[in-house]
Amino acid sequence: MNHCHLLDIEFEYSEQKQTITPVLLQDEKDVILVDCGYPDFVPLLEQAVIGCGLRLDSITKLIVTHHDMDHIGPLAALKRAFPRIETIAHEVEAPYIAGTKKSLRVEQAESTLDVLPEDAKPQAEQFIRFLQSIEPAAVDRTVADRERLPWCGGIEIVHTPGHMPGHISLYLPESRTLIAGDAVVIEQGKLDIANPQFTLDLEEAVRSVRRLLDYDVERLICYHGGWFQGDAKQALLQLVHEYTS
Repeated sequence: MNHCHLLDIEFEYSEQKQTITPVLLQDEKDVILVDCGYPDFVPLLEQAVIGCGLRLDSITKLIVTHHDMDHIGPLAALKRAFPRIETIAHEVEAPYIAGTKKSLRVEQAESTLDVLPEDAKPQAEQFIRFLQSIEPAAVDRTVADRERLPWCGGIEIVHTPGHMPGHISLYLPESRTLIAGDAVVIEQGKLDIANPQFTLDLEEAVRSVRRLLDYDVERLICYHGGWFQGDAKQALLQLVHEYTS
């Protein structure tokens, strides 16, 4: 029996209440976490996992959709606490997660410094220092587009670049479930591109949404927004139309 648990984690960030939705996949042999939140989120993750009737030390694998701070924040801490966890990411994304390449978010933030007004620069510099403080962690296994992992009834890797070059989504054919990561988000009940102003390649991000239409999606899970309520295929089609018309 395969299970898909949504870990809706509520917290406060920048004086605003927010929710992220990592996903926990479970079969007879493995417990797989998809993304893990901000730095220092291990206690929040532990609470959410216990709420599913499991424990953090039962996690065998951790799939990272991309190297944004809210997806890899406690990864190094988790690997230290639970050395058996195997970390999996796209081959393009792996060096950023491991710290052998400079974070693309740091590069992006640094590139805006010269055009910011002087009174905005201290806050921007503080944000850059925060990004730089995220501890790198080794990736144990890299994956490529269309690769099928054998766990939990099969997990197909869907390379969905745009938000970041190595971003991946996951398709579970057994349940026709798509774990979108940040390929799309839910805002006020509607699908949208995640933070279009910060997406590294918006045109590529829209092409990635179009690629998702190749899959028979009955259930759609967004890292920001959780379960999508409604016709996922129609909503993806509408989103592509909004950005290309």
